[in-house]
Amino acid sequence: MALTRRQFLTRTGLATAGTLFGPSIFGNPFVRQAMADTIGNRYLVVLFLDGGNDGLNTVVPYSSGALRSAYNSYRSNINISQSALAPYAIGTDPATGTQLALHPGLANLHQLYTLGKVAVIQGCGYPDYNLSHEESRIIWQTANPLRSMSLAGTGWVGRHLAGEYGGGDIPAVCISSSVEPDFQQTATSVLAIERLADFGFPYDGFDTADTPAKRNAFEQLYTQAAGNAQPIRQYMGTTGLTTLLSSESYPQAHEVWRTERPAAIRDAYAAVNRSTARDLREISKVIYAQERSGGPIPNVDAHFFQLSNGGYDTHSDQGGAQPDGQHYGLLAEIGDAIKVFYDDLVDMGVANRVCIVVWSEFSRRIPQNDNGTDHGSQGPMFVIGGSVIGGVYGRHPNILSLDSDENTVYSQAAGQYRSTDFRDVYGTVLKHWVNMSQASILANVLPLDTGNPAEYWTVPNFDLGFLP
Repeated sequence: MALTRRQFLTRTGLATAGTLFGPSIFGNPFVRQAMADTIGNRYLVVLFLDGGNDGLNTVVPYSSGALRSAYNSYRSNINISQSALAPYAIGTDPATGTQLALHPGLANLHQLYTLGKVAVIQGCGYPDYNLSHEESRIIWQTANPLRSMSLAGTGWVGRHLAGEYGGGDIPAVCISSSVEPDFQQTATSVLAIERLADFGFPYDGFDTADTPAKRNAFEQLYTQAAGNAQPIRQYMGTTGLTTLLSSESYPQAHEVWRTERPAAIRDAYAAVNRSTARDLREISKVIYAQERSGGPIPNVDAHFFQLSNGGYDTHSDQGGAQPDGQHYGLLAEIGDAIKVFYDDLVDMGVANRVCIVVWSEFSRRIPQNDNGTDHGSQGPMFVIGGSVIGGVYGRHPNILSLDSDENTVYSQAAGQYRSTDFRDVYGTVLKHWVNMSQASILANVLPLDTGNPAEYWTVPNFDLGFLP
C-alpha cells in the first residue's frame, strides 16, 4: 500500500527505519554498504554466456592432423569445414601444434584477435565437473568447485570487493535486475541496473508532488543514521545515502552519453540491436560518465561490471557455419557487440584500461547428437582489451580420449593435455589487472584445493601471460 504524505513524514524517524525497510534491506541488491575504488583508472567487465557454449565449435581444430580427424569423426551436420574456417585462423595449440580457428560467427572478434587484443584460453574447467546448469554456473561464479562452506554466498569478484574496498563508493554494477552471484558479498555496494535511463530511487507513487519532501526526509534520515554510534544504523545510513545519490547520478550518465557521444558510435550499437550490445552500451555510459572531457559525474565511480547473454543450451538446431544457424547467431551477437564496444572505448581513449572476461558454465559433449550437442566439460574463455597480450593460451582439451560421458577429462598432471583451471584465469586477472597480491588472492579469494595434485587445483598459475 502506498504511503500518504502524512504517513511518510511520521514514519521516517530513526526508530522506525527497521519497520520501513525490514530485515530484507541486507539482501536487497539495490542497497549495499559502499566501498572506495582501488582498481585505479582501470575497468573490468565480466560477460557470462549462459547455457553452456559449445567450445569445440567456437575454437576449432583447423589444420589437418589428429585433432582435426577426431573433430570430423564426432561432428557431422554441425561440422565446420576447413574452407569455412580459413578466413578465421588464429594461433596454434601449444601442445599439438594444430592450427586453430574461430567460428565464422565470431568474424568481428577475429578482427580484434588480428590486432592482438584477444587472448583465447583453451581447456578451461574444474575438478569433478558438474553437468547441471545451475550447479556449474554457481561453481564458476563463486570459484568454489569443492563447495567450501567458507566461500558460500560470495562470488569471486565479490570477495575481492569485500576485502579491498571501504567507504561510501559503489565500485560495481550488474546490468541485470539483481546482483549476480559473481559479485555477491555482504560488505560493499553493488548496483543492479537494467537501463540507466529508468534507474531511480524507489519513492512511492502516491503523489509525485511530494517527491522533494520525501527526498529531503530520506536524506535527513540517512545522514542522521550514518552518524549514529550503532553499527547497524551506520550501515543503513551509509548505504541509504549512497543509494539516494547514485539513483540521481546514474540517469545523468545516460543523458550525457546520449547527447555527447558521436552519432556514429550510437548508431553502431543500434545497428547490432541485440541484448549484448544494449547491455555493453549501458556499461559504456558508466565509463564515459567518469572519463568525459567535461568532468566526471559525481557519485558515478563503478569500475567492475557484469552482464550475461543466454541461449547457449543448443541441444537441437545448433548449426555449423551457416549464418542462419542458432550457434552462429549467438556467437555473431557476442562478436559484433564486443567489437562495437571496443571501438567505442578506443574513441573514448580508454581501450587500454578496459579488460573483458568471457566465460560459460561448461562446454558441450564432444560427439554431437542428431543436430545439436549435450552438456560437456571443458571449454575456452576469452580475455579481451587494449592491454591484453593476444594469442592462444592453454592446451586444447584431449578429444582423442574421452570419459564414460563422452567428455574431455580435467587433469592437472604435466603433459600435453593439462587442463587450464578457470581459477588460474581469474587469478591472473586479479593479480595483473586488479593489482591484488598473489598471497591475498590465495588467502581471501581463490583458496587452493586439497587432494591429488594430478586431479585437483593445488598449484596456482596466476601468470598465464595474457596480461602485462
